[in-house]
Amino acid sequence: MLTAFYFLLSAGAIYVACEYFVNAVEWLGHKLGLGATATGTVLAAFGTALPESAVTFVAVVFGGTAKARDIGVGAALGGPLVLATLAYAVVGGALWLNRRRLGRNDRRVRVDHARLARDQAWFLGIFIVKCGLGLVVFAFKPWLGVLFLAAYAGYVWGEIRAGDTAPEDELLEPLKFQPHAHDPGMARVMLQASLALAVIALASRVFVAQLDAIGLALHLAPHVVALLLSPVATELPETVNALIWVRQGKERLALANISGAMMIQATVPSALAIFATPWHFDTTLLVAGALTALAIVYLWRLFRRGSVDALQLMPVSLLYGVFAGWMIWRFGA
Repeated sequence: MLTAFYFLLSAGAIYVACEYFVNAVEWLGHKLGLGATATGTVLAAFGTALPESAVTFVAVVFGGTAKARDIGVGAALGGPLVLATLAYAVVGGALWLNRRRLGRNDRRVRVDHARLARDQAWFLGIFIVKCGLGLVVFAFKPWLGVLFLAAYAGYVWGEIRAGDTAPEDELLEPLKFQPHAHDPGMARVMLQASLALAVIALASRVFVAQLDAIGLALHLAPHVVALLLSPVATELPETVNALIWVRQGKERLALANISGAMMIQATVPSALAIFATPWHFDTTLLVAGALTALAIVYLWRLFRRGSVDALQLMPVSLLYGVFAGWMIWRFGA
């Protein structure tokens, strides 16, 4: 009962904190002169992906044991799989369910399709290299982690410099920490964003701990919890952010947040793991990598066409179901 209470309490805290975070990050992007897409891909994604990157860093650098380092490597693969499948499906489902409340007579996803298609292509290229390195062994492999950090830096620079075809500044809601101010101060914006992010990080740790306890109580195999359930929990802030933005009719920010978070997951945690571990994949990691690549190819083809129906985002979640079935078949409960 206590585990269930903390599970629900931490989930609620994550949702409320994300409400404050997305509100603050929109104002921060506005004050920095960023369009909606760059706000989502850079500011929101960096903030919500920071806790997962910290978990990977602690696991691979200070874990001390091979098991701890394996958890770090698994996190670097599990996160992108969840984002590329479940998170995109949540956006599609939420858009479909909220279409009448938003006053829309169609299910069209209103985003910069060309930009999102380019992001998928970037991610796929980096991800293939990352998985390829997991198949070979050579002495200077750890040094290649620098290239992943450089790739992310280049991505951020390109996102900031790129224009936004439909910035959403006119849809800004009042800052929650200064609700009556037409133009709130930067200090209040930063304070709200920082406090919200701290609550998200703390609540996420509690949520993951309760999920692990539930897995233990249900006698699930450790591999199933580590690679199947824990990534869902650690990627919950990005998914909740996307859900909140979709309910506000801002799918541009929602999908940009997921896309940016995927790029971070493909580079920063991977670089840390490559620096500190042999970065050698077993069959489980190869299956996770292959299914993630399939999901990205599907999304790339969708956005490349220039028009996406919300329902077309939902089938990608089936690939996570395939991974879940394979994990349970291999490791059992």
